[in-house]
Amino acid sequence: MLEMFGFRRPTSAPALRIMGACLVTAIAFIAFACSGDGSRSAPAGGTDVSDQPQSKRSWAGTEPSPPIPGDVAWFNVKRPLTLEELKGRVVLLDFWTLGCINCQHIIPDLKRLEAEFGDNLLVIGVHSGKYATEHDDESILEAVRRFGIEHPVINDPDFVVWRTFGASAWPTLVLIDPAGNLVGGHAGEGVYPLFQPILESLVAEFGEKGLLAPSPLPISLTAAPATAVLSYPGNVLADEASNRLYIADSGHNRVLEATLDGSLVRAFGSGKEGFADGAPGEATFRQPQGLALSVDGRTLYVADTRNHAVRAIDLASGETTTIAGTGLQLQRLPAGEAPARETALASPWDVAVADGRLFVSMAGIHQIWSLDLLTGRISVFAGTSREGIDDGPRLTMATLAQPSGLAIDGETLYWVDPESSALRRVPAGGDGDVETLVGTGLFDYGDRDGRGKQAQLQHPQGVALLDDALYVADTYNHRIRVYEPISKEVGTAAGSERGWSDGVAGTVKFDEPGGLSGAGGLLYIADTNIHLVRVYNPADGSVSTLTLTNLSAIAVGTPGRVTKVDLPSQRVAPGATNLRVTISAPAEFHLNGSAPSRLDLATSNGSVVELGERTVTWSSDETEVTFPVPVVLSDGRAALTATVSAYYCRSCAEALCFIGVFAL
Repeated sequence: MLEMFGFRRPTSAPALRIMGACLVTAIAFIAFACSGDGSRSAPAGGTDVSDQPQSKRSWAGTEPSPPIPGDVAWFNVKRPLTLEELKGRVVLLDFWTLGCINCQHIIPDLKRLEAEFGDNLLVIGVHSGKYATEHDDESILEAVRRFGIEHPVINDPDFVVWRTFGASAWPTLVLIDPAGNLVGGHAGEGVYPLFQPILESLVAEFGEKGLLAPSPLPISLTAAPATAVLSYPGNVLADEASNRLYIADSGHNRVLEATLDGSLVRAFGSGKEGFADGAPGEATFRQPQGLALSVDGRTLYVADTRNHAVRAIDLASGETTTIAGTGLQLQRLPAGEAPARETALASPWDVAVADGRLFVSMAGIHQIWSLDLLTGRISVFAGTSREGIDDGPRLTMATLAQPSGLAIDGETLYWVDPESSALRRVPAGGDGDVETLVGTGLFDYGDRDGRGKQAQLQHPQGVALLDDALYVADTYNHRIRVYEPISKEVGTAAGSERGWSDGVAGTVKFDEPGGLSGAGGLLYIADTNIHLVRVYNPADGSVSTLTLTNLSAIAVGTPGRVTKVDLPSQRVAPGATNLRVTISAPAEFHLNGSAPSRLDLATSNGSVVELGERTVTWSSDETEVTFPVPVVLSDGRAALTATVSAYYCRSCAEALCFIGVFAL
């Protein structure tokens, strides 16, 4: 199903044509593309020019690009755009689907190109979703926020734009020159090194002709909500023996430690994106996901997904070290066992410990790897690297599809494959075949209970064992499912539709739940899109929201998105007076006194506005606080700016707390 594609120019057809070049074998270079739906593939044709010198030719197109079809939703812009108004700049269409790991891999390449070429390049994301839930505006909106996408994005649920431009797989890139003509396309990864010289050539050529004249665009970035204590948590790990709950606070690039009742203890990671080892406040992560605890409970293993690495946290000292990965995405599979610290990985999603080994779900290369914790050597454990759902011998025949959540009972390793909506297993000792328990194909999915393969899931991302049952985070169905290993029956444990509500299992709501972990008879759930940890009690079928307390334990250096607030200018008389500052929580919320809030003031002209205080802190549980700031005002003009970091919580039983960072 996976194919490698080169850069191609269209020949005579106005729609871009793309064809596959070669199938991937097990020990080979890696083809980075999610499978496309055969019914929507572009016709074969085109010329592969990816191996030709790119700097000695004109890359200007000769055939006009078709227009972008109308009647589609747009994000990050005030109104729909047309290719006619975009003439004078290079346009790069990125066809993607939010659950595809290969689409996520090229986001850094796109951001790098955008930074390098500025206004001369406009990337337009075309979201042609594979799954039903991926067609929803709300799902795409959350993905745009989660991935930090700042270019325009189109929702193309009916594949109209996909067919118009002949896309063939996720991701597919289509390039349009400043005259509005098609240049060519590429399906798969390796975007920056391929497109950079072509873009450089186009910008130089059209610049010399005076045809490079980008006009202002109606960009309006999709407003982000106030930052919660958690940001898109990807996974949780509950440990009854130590009374600890570890949370992969993925959107904040850190891992949190709390008690099982939600009292925060400390944070590992500064909150800044990066790849650095060190003490809790010095180490940096990049969207960590999976978590596992060593047998002795002294080490926390972390799948640092976007750094393509596995990290280890010494829970006594809080020190983070890297035990696998180089920080770069792999380009070639290892031959046999290899030094883990010198071997590149591909989006490790989860980790699990058994018998001195750390199993790693390598989502980006459709395999599971095994790391020997004693020797520090790593090797492929299951999967040929081809995307699929084939059972059989784990190394020579079995194909996986973006393996994500892992669970192990000592003898059997279980995992979920989101891209085939499957639950699978293999003997952890290595003697035995890969077996599919739920799931039938790469494009087969649904929401159905039943026995074995009669049941259907939709892009599940988490799995956990609790009291001899296997629980699955059925992510795109917004449900928690339960699989009984003896009867092979799949049922719905909790969940009804997208949203947030606690109560009886059949009526509660989740929003794309991710990782799961069981302890003390309870199932802890990373409810990713609403930035919460939820708790399911199988004994009475209830779901509650875990309230995180002791926020001051993680307050220092807490990251947060900054919301810009514009206030009107004021005319005031000269003299000494007090500036009255009032901080109010939103309606149905109150300020949170369990963590210190802060106001920092600055003036652009100290001779006009002399501040008596520049920093004010407060802790209050009221709905608002007011305090005076002494100032001396003189004739002239000055801008008074402020940054507010405020903690506040919802005033109801389902108490969700936020950290709001505002610039005035």
